[in-house]
Amino acid sequence: MANGAPTPGYPQHWEADVVLRDGGTAHLRPILPQDAPALQAMHMAQSQASIYLRFFTYKSQLSERELARFTEVDHVDRVAFIITIGDEIIGVGRYDRLEDSDDAEVAFNISDHHQGRGIGSILLEHLAAAAREKGIRTFVAEVLPENRKMLTVFADAGYEVQRHFDSGVVEVSFDIDPTDRSRAVMEAREHRAEAQSVAGLLSPRTVAVIGSPADRHRADDLLAHLRAGGFTGTVYAVAVDGAPGPADAAAEDGGTSTTTVASLAEIDETVDLAVIATAYDDVLSTVRACAAAGVRGLLVATGGYADDVAHGQDRQHELVRVARAHGMRVIGPASLGVVNTDPAVRLNASGLPPVDRGVLGVFTQSAALGVLMDSAARRRRLGASHVVSTGNRADVSGNDLMQFWEDDPRTGVVGLYLESIGNPRKFSRIARRLARSKPVIVAKSDTMGLQLPPGHVARTSQAPAGALDAMMRQSGVIRVRTSEKLMEVAQLLVSQPLPAGGSLGVVANSLALGDVVADAAREEGLHLARMHADVRPDVDPAAFAETVRTVLADDAVHLLLVTLLPLGDVPVETCARIVADAGAAAGKPVAAVFTGTGTSPWTEGVAPTRDPGPAGGPEPTGSASAGEGAAGVGADATPRQSGLPCFVGPGAAIRAVAAVVGYRTWLDRQDADLVEPPGLRTKEAAGLLAGWLRDVDAGASSGGAELTTLDPVRTAALLDCYGIALLPSTPFTTPDEAVAAADALGWPVVLKTTDENLRHRLDLGSVQLNIPDAAALRSEIAQMTAVLDAHGASGMEVQAMAPTGQGCVLRGLEDPLLGPVVSFGLAGDAVNLLDDWGHRAPPLTATDVADLIRAPRAARKLFGHQGQAAVDLAALEDLVARFAVLKDEHPEAGVIELNPVLAAATGLTVLSARIRIGNPAQRTDSARRALRS
Repeated sequence: MANGAPTPGYPQHWEADVVLRDGGTAHLRPILPQDAPALQAMHMAQSQASIYLRFFTYKSQLSERELARFTEVDHVDRVAFIITIGDEIIGVGRYDRLEDSDDAEVAFNISDHHQGRGIGSILLEHLAAAAREKGIRTFVAEVLPENRKMLTVFADAGYEVQRHFDSGVVEVSFDIDPTDRSRAVMEAREHRAEAQSVAGLLSPRTVAVIGSPADRHRADDLLAHLRAGGFTGTVYAVAVDGAPGPADAAAEDGGTSTTTVASLAEIDETVDLAVIATAYDDVLSTVRACAAAGVRGLLVATGGYADDVAHGQDRQHELVRVARAHGMRVIGPASLGVVNTDPAVRLNASGLPPVDRGVLGVFTQSAALGVLMDSAARRRRLGASHVVSTGNRADVSGNDLMQFWEDDPRTGVVGLYLESIGNPRKFSRIARRLARSKPVIVAKSDTMGLQLPPGHVARTSQAPAGALDAMMRQSGVIRVRTSEKLMEVAQLLVSQPLPAGGSLGVVANSLALGDVVADAAREEGLHLARMHADVRPDVDPAAFAETVRTVLADDAVHLLLVTLLPLGDVPVETCARIVADAGAAAGKPVAAVFTGTGTSPWTEGVAPTRDPGPAGGPEPTGSASAGEGAAGVGADATPRQSGLPCFVGPGAAIRAVAAVVGYRTWLDRQDADLVEPPGLRTKEAAGLLAGWLRDVDAGASSGGAELTTLDPVRTAALLDCYGIALLPSTPFTTPDEAVAAADALGWPVVLKTTDENLRHRLDLGSVQLNIPDAAALRSEIAQMTAVLDAHGASGMEVQAMAPTGQGCVLRGLEDPLLGPVVSFGLAGDAVNLLDDWGHRAPPLTATDVADLIRAPRAARKLFGHQGQAAVDLAALEDLVARFAVLKDEHPEAGVIELNPVLAAATGLTVLSARIRIGNPAQRTDSARRALRS
């Protein structure tokens, strides 16, 4: 924020750090009166042509009255955003509501010096989001025909733009509600910008390592690894405050030479990446020095933020704020470093020894887990395309790396170890898109989302247990629990084609061992298509080879696991070569288990072929030759690392195989189109909620506990906008009112309490069914009154009888971490006692809807069980789809519950609903591009 106090009603939540088209960063915020001098400076630096296109005339400077009008806004009917780098304004966008309407006139002014960086499209996204929040639905603008850039911004935004030419001016108008096309445009621009920002960090041409005398060993190590790795760019060793910098030992043969300077000011070229390894107290001043020197990106190896309980988070926030405000992304703090094995870069700005070249992109957070991941990969002789440790993940995150790896031709598989997750909704969206072309393996702790590691800053989840895991499965992520298991799955994916299905062939040299494998396969849901447990490669290698080829030739076999006890005098490498060659010839995935041999998991002799490294440098493991490309997994054209994945035990092998088969199944079932049930009245629903929210206390948030429950009439009205019919019910206070209500509803009726805790308890007498007439109703009222008095409850209603069916529950909530979560279960003990739910994060595809209904263990009752008829699945799926859209579109609906829903053989009935609303929590993934704060 600019210096000085913000104006009353200043919308802090509209502020955002943004990534520009070229990967640089900037800060977007509402304008303030004290911005007038900077706005004048921007105006006076513009060309005559730009001023004419904005104002339809030329003016050398803005008048005091114009400056006041442009900078003094109410943040409701008159809104203006500025984008800044440092103290410079590089773009302005504003809207002014037209009198007594939900239309607003929009205008933009982009600095000539920053044209082509996507500033106009970012401003438009944020203005549209703010305008929707304030009840505006349409933007209009007047543009000169020669202002092609601005016309292009409107046309390319994905909205349905109407144009009209009149009196020499192009009048444009468009509805600003997000459309499928506008969302796709935003996501594509976000993807390109964030991928570009990461590419700049991973492929620098100039690196400056900044150390200080108090903590110089870290800088010395980083500098030594940079030189030894043969970095192809330029390296500078920089001191802090003129003190001696990192040691400038003589470069090794073939290594990278280093120039030592006393300060960044002495470097006469742009520094792409500054590696900060100073003492903790020197970091912030060093970041400011980098900003002043025009450094493009930062890697902060220095830790200590988690230890500084009093000030650590504030210092971390300030570090990121200063960096982003001056166009820099940040990896860290407390980062282990980054590695890029591309022969054109050869960057090892990390604490790791040389990393072999491969196709696995590795992401970790803390340095300790980075070391564990590296160790697990080395034991399997897995190379990497990149290794990135973000430490406390203050800025660059796993989402950013996935954006980059999606298009990277050198990366075929992505592996992430996540200790915390800052934006799961965005993670889900990006991972789902990435997983359609490249496998994504995620290791996460069971407590992730529930508590934060030291030094990490993010929301924590209040969602039901299992919701985060369900979101990952929904996104196609292969979820594992440890770095070891991640690498077990990775060694299959980096070297083998995906199986066509889940039918397994097994070749073993022991019947008992074969039975163990068969049992493990069945437990993991794999089908055993063929078993040969009588091979003797130590007696007849040729017969062993023929058996392997025969099994692989069977069309019923989709993948082969060879598991062998110790082989006597026959080298393990011989058997491994036979299996690897047979798999390559058949085009099917193969793996091996050499039990009891103590052999390296990736057998020597079948290891990836090596290409020459730099003179005196490491020999990177090769895979960067034929086959590297960006084609999708389905086309089996991802880059591969050669070799045979080997395991020391059959259990680990079967678990890894099952994970890969599960991913193949997910791929085959994917549909890209989100469900769009017909007949939705979304604008009407938005209007209703906006009116009701005026009655809600300003402190009530849909992400918290202070919510207002809608009355039955409003509940029914909102559901009706989404085509969800609620079975009519009428509360009453006297028996006469009850009888009159029953006459209107039609006999027979149901009598139930309105008490939330008792209304579904038939066993307690708080619900009575099939009441045929007035006399019976009066009698039941008397009995229920006694029951309610015993429980200290009151309140009753009558409701029309519904056809019998299976009771189900639909629940939607707005979680501070995950955003919207939709849960489905079968009513009664299944959800109340056993917590048997399925969860999904909307928006949903048709496949997601079907999976959600089938996720609870009790869901088998929906398909016919113990004499019950199967329910109308089409009607149930339609209801879930409508419910998911309602929850996705309205964060202000903090809790929505339909309970019970009676699913019958034909149709269904929603008996009861509860909706609680509050001021909408700011979702972590909305219709505007913004870096995580």
